[in-house]
Amino acid sequence: MPSISYSDALNDALERMKDLGYERGQGVDLANHGPMGAEALALLGHGDEVSRWVERYRRAMEHHEPPAPRFALDPTDESSWRPALGAFHRAGDWEALFTRELAEAHWREVVVRWWPRLLPGLFAGLTHGLIRVAHAVRGLYAAERPTQLQLDELARGLAYWAARFTELPGHPRLTGTYDLAGAIAALPRVPHDGPLRPEVPRQRLARLAELPGYGEALTSLAPDRADRLLSEMTLRFAGVYLAHPEVFPVPLIHGVTAPAAARLVLPHLPPELHEPTLAALWQVHITFLLAFTTDRWDEDADARRAEAQAAPPAPELAARAAEHGDEHVIKFTEACLREHALRPDPRYLAAAFAAQGRVDRLDAGGAIGTAGRR
Repeated sequence: MPSISYSDALNDALERMKDLGYERGQGVDLANHGPMGAEALALLGHGDEVSRWVERYRRAMEHHEPPAPRFALDPTDESSWRPALGAFHRAGDWEALFTRELAEAHWREVVVRWWPRLLPGLFAGLTHGLIRVAHAVRGLYAAERPTQLQLDELARGLAYWAARFTELPGHPRLTGTYDLAGAIAALPRVPHDGPLRPEVPRQRLARLAELPGYGEALTSLAPDRADRLLSEMTLRFAGVYLAHPEVFPVPLIHGVTAPAAARLVLPHLPPELHEPTLAALWQVHITFLLAFTTDRWDEDADARRAEAQAAPPAPELAARAAEHGDEHVIKFTEACLREHALRPDPRYLAAAFAAQGRVDRLDAGGAIGTAGRR
């Protein structure tokens, strides 16, 4: 058992990273994964290693400066805050807004108020707005008395979602007849000549509404109970990840971590927000499939289940993720193990094990590759 508790490890990590901006990298805009990775590592039972991991993470890539507030946003005036959605230069203003909101109301009340406003922009930062909020919510829910560090982290998660707000074309609704497996199978993939270079997904995202099958897929999925559909989403996209070793190793990870993150928040939301959240997640899944895959390969192959037999047991996978060090691997492993505990299936273990082999390791000096990252 770790000598440092989950809450102590989390707060120590937040203290060590409070000077980091929302993004990192030179010439690229990669999301700050530090708070999410540290929280997931502590949750995996490796709280003793969190402080060392934070220092490794900080050395891996230079982060941008934290944004400063410029002009106040009025949360009661839609004409004040709505034009600032997706305006990254207003990130400091968004953080100031949510800091004020969280000082005046319980964190659940703030999340419930802003969830439907931010939901149409769920693709923000390749879903990292949602994911960062969810990791912050889990920490707050576990705390007997939330610390200011934790409230500030939720403010930053919400601010990142708002500042990188990305509304995808069309309006997803769960009004179809397909179950998730059928909806995925019915979605045509767009072939590509030659290797899938980094610019290809960006080009596809720019013309998403024109891609075959996109519009029809938005309403192809049938409604289902939230917990069951979330499990289907994480399981099917664990299988998608396994089936596509030819794709950049990081982006498809979010097909699992985004719905797994939503599961952490849904218990704190009113039931009427559950179905719109599931519909928005399905739109994100459609987007991942069309932007990053060019055919179905063997997504339905039973042979993929057999691969799981070579995967280590859950405790060893968690230890391997901590040793590997990459923040995506840590978050993906935690999500897969959590989902596997809810609905045991070897594909979760196999997917986590596969990611540990496909994604570059974070070495002791902090060096890390950047191919396919976000």
